[in-house]
Amino acid sequence: MKITYQNQKEEIIEVIPETLDDLWHLSHIVKNGDFITSKTTRRIQDTSGDKLRSDRGVKKTFTLEVQIESISFHMFTGKLRLTGSITQGPEDLIPLGSHHTIEVKFNTPLKIKKEKWSKWDIQRLQQAVKASKKLSAIIVLIEENIVTFGLIRQFGIEYYGPVIGNISGKRVIDKNRNKEIIDFYQNIVKIIYKYKDIQSIVIAGPGFAKNDFLKFLQDNYNDLAKKSIIESTGSGGRVGIQEVLKKGTVEKLTTENRVAFEMKDINNLLKLLSKNSGLVVYGLSQTKNAINMGAVKKLLILDIYMKDDNIEKLMDLTENMGGEVTIISNEHEGGKQLEALGGMAAILRYPIS
Repeated sequence: MKITYQNQKEEIIEVIPETLDDLWHLSHIVKNGDFITSKTTRRIQDTSGDKLRSDRGVKKTFTLEVQIESISFHMFTGKLRLTGSITQGPEDLIPLGSHHTIEVKFNTPLKIKKEKWSKWDIQRLQQAVKASKKLSAIIVLIEENIVTFGLIRQFGIEYYGPVIGNISGKRVIDKNRNKEIIDFYQNIVKIIYKYKDIQSIVIAGPGFAKNDFLKFLQDNYNDLAKKSIIESTGSGGRVGIQEVLKKGTVEKLTTENRVAFEMKDINNLLKLLSKNSGLVVYGLSQTKNAINMGAVKKLLILDIYMKDDNIEKLMDLTENMGGEVTIISNEHEGGKQLEALGGMAAILRYPIS
């Protein structure tokens, strides 16, 4: 994410999203009632007399300002759509007040005007800008002839695969087996190279294939081998990838990685909860009570609740009383565990009941 323009007096910030992570951040920064200005495309009725074209209209591109009424982010399609009523635009083509959806595009400026930018929105925007300069990690979960990839993004894990190799069974006498293994490994390397910004690679799995693959990298792709570490898991596939996350392996490699830190906080909270230590509260009512008492050491909030001004006030109060606040993404397992607890929980300095 790049910030290209700021006007604090008018509460306007213009940004350029560059990655899927940026769209995810924007889906939480933009709120209903905000004014969004961007270049967009809309079908306009053609009055040239051509009946066919008049029925379908023609697509035209121009800049519109829209007051947002709904926000839709689809992780798997990578689309962020902002819908609302048009407040500024070419009035000879488009009636003001009509509805329009802006699909936010990579490398296209997006101007955001708010009644008031909260410190949490500013913080999130700065985090997105900072993260754009950092690099992601990839988990390669490899078994004998199958591999699943977990690309670490700020919003969670983006899975790729499984990819299956055409490798003969161990008991089959086949002089081509070594070649089949090498072809499989070459295919894995090809996929890793697709992600040019990857700086950390965790090669994981339940058997010995992970060690064999690392040896292959050391012999043939030293640039990748230098970025790689080995991690054992009890399972393959996506379950194995979640094991790696819970171990904190990614956190060790990329200490500022958002997902790893969030998972660490969630696991710590669940551990304290399982011990009946009295140092955990969850749900809005209990957590709010603990915040008001000044007992909260760390507050965990699900990001989808960030659009509520009352929640932001509780976050401010927590910090004012010396507590920490961690915003948890709802797109990974830790977020879903927090959602099951009511979307809000806190680790306390001392038991309050």
